[in-house]
Amino acid sequence: MKIYLWSLIILALPILTFAQTLDFNPNTLNEIAEAEAKGYTARLLSPQVAPSEDYDVKYHRLELNINPAVRYIKGKVTTYFQTLEANFSTIHFDLNDPLQVDSVLYRGKKLSYTHSDMVLSINLPNALDKAVLDSLSIYWQGEPADNGFGSFEQANHSGAPVIWTLSEPYGARDWWPCKQTLTDKIDSLDVLVTCPKAYKAASNGLLRAELEKGTEKTYHWKHRYPIANYLVAFAVTNYERYTEYANLKTGRMPIENYVYPESKISAQAGTKNLIPVIELFDSLFIDYPFHQEKYGHAQFSWGGGMEHQTMTFIVNYGYELLAHELAHQWFGDHTTCGSWEDIWLNEGFATYLSGLAYEFLQPQTQNWYNFKSSRISSVLSRGDGSVFVTDTSSVGRIFSSRLSYNKGAMVLHMLRWKIGDEAFFQGVRNYLKAPEHTYGFAKTPQFQAYLEASSKQDLTEFFKDWYYGQGYPTYQINVRQEGDLKVIIRLNQTTSHNSVSFFEMPVPMVLTGAGGKTYEVRLDNTFNGQEFTVYPGFKITQAQFDPNLWLVARTSGLTVGTTDVKKGGFALYPNPTTALTRLVLEERAGNIRRVVVNSVNGALMNAPVQVLNQQEASVDLSALPVGDVFCTGGNGERVWVQNVVKN
Repeated sequence: MKIYLWSLIILALPILTFAQTLDFNPNTLNEIAEAEAKGYTARLLSPQVAPSEDYDVKYHRLELNINPAVRYIKGKVTTYFQTLEANFSTIHFDLNDPLQVDSVLYRGKKLSYTHSDMVLSINLPNALDKAVLDSLSIYWQGEPADNGFGSFEQANHSGAPVIWTLSEPYGARDWWPCKQTLTDKIDSLDVLVTCPKAYKAASNGLLRAELEKGTEKTYHWKHRYPIANYLVAFAVTNYERYTEYANLKTGRMPIENYVYPESKISAQAGTKNLIPVIELFDSLFIDYPFHQEKYGHAQFSWGGGMEHQTMTFIVNYGYELLAHELAHQWFGDHTTCGSWEDIWLNEGFATYLSGLAYEFLQPQTQNWYNFKSSRISSVLSRGDGSVFVTDTSSVGRIFSSRLSYNKGAMVLHMLRWKIGDEAFFQGVRNYLKAPEHTYGFAKTPQFQAYLEASSKQDLTEFFKDWYYGQGYPTYQINVRQEGDLKVIIRLNQTTSHNSVSFFEMPVPMVLTGAGGKTYEVRLDNTFNGQEFTVYPGFKITQAQFDPNLWLVARTSGLTVGTTDVKKGGFALYPNPTTALTRLVLEERAGNIRRVVVNSVNGALMNAPVQVLNQQEASVDLSALPVGDVFCTGGNGERVWVQNVVKN
């Protein structure tokens, strides 16, 4: 199936190549997670307070006056809304207290209002019926609260002032009157920013007009896709602007870049490498969700990046950071996680997609392998922790780089391994295309249902183990050859956390023989101690566990040996060995009564023996010197002797 997918990508995107190697940096993801956790703190410490679930926002027209040299905002917002209940007489907006409301206009007349405890309540002159479309305008100004969350920030870069917003779901009210919710997206939006004409303003959607008047200039941005409140943003400074283009399935689309003048060279070197990435994601998944408008970057001075819809705010132009934030346009902006418990649907996907950029676009490098190795090592650094967020009051847990990002990404990777490339990517496409998820919200059970439909597999156990459960498995693997063609593989497993007693997973292995012959096997491991019989067609000399890094797992031992029960009633494997060997008595030979180890001179050796069952015993040779020894097994009536090579 992977061959099919590669063929699909290569045929659709023949230009996906790089002129240079973009080296994997294992620290990038931690930096992304830390920056996003810092920014998202505002969401948790500032919950929604305005009772606003009785109306649906249809449209906002934001008109803002900004001077980046002065930390101040003055604006007007016109809101079109539709009532969801009858007898609608008061409309509520979220607005932080430091901001002052000058007036509210409704059908040309001023309305009365109250503004306290971060809630703006406006009294309508007459109650409205259900399903009525209406509008009003709010005028406000003030210095936004400096709460350290980055919702409205002023800074300097190389002596030039800059102001940007980083709203988050509960930070938008710090700078404009809005409805803060994760359940209602704004259907369409216009943002008009007036600033001194020495500066440029970047925002969502397409730049429709630049209107100069005296010493000021107004930038009119128009966005005609549904957008979550926290993804509305603007930034103002002395930007330099340049445009690149991506060739998507729907046609040629601009990528608008607003960068600090001092960063232009590094920005151009970085953003050109993102063009094949956006073309890749557009082909692997659904069309770029906002292809009728644009994608873009606006530089700011906050650590990491923020995936504002159609205009990511970015601190630098590192490859993985750019790919991660781009991926959020599909997973986070187009389809948004419906709760903090499901944050992995945003962050796990964005992390995994940055890895897919290495896999598909840099196959000649080690970056994809290094990406997976780094993610697995992060997860294995502790034995606990689920992808499912059990404590949504903890910012550190929600934005845990180990769990929400790394383990989330590897859960997707293991799902892909379990159900195959074709079913995985088709299931993800169906999930994104679903009407309820198109510019909407989703939770994990819905995602699971789409993968089950595409794969025709029941994934209940997988999600129970890997999403809700904690920890990971450790495998002990014994491989023994019987005769010239037959190989027996035995898998034993322990788990790092008691929330999962056993991880049911297909286990990949590669058997190697003389002359470089290889035989790949996929072992559907459903219970502990399970044995598999395979026929590679040659004598094996080596076995590898998961060489391509599909699984989040450890191995406590992988032993390879041969079995020849015809030599006298029992087998020893592995043989040779560096530590443990296992004695297996033929069932017809009775039960094990005694096992001893002697040197070639007949001296009794100190080799601990553990009888595992009536036919098997484990013999520990780790303390013995290198060389030949003899292992003797008896059933009380007969004894058998076999040579063992201790390496």
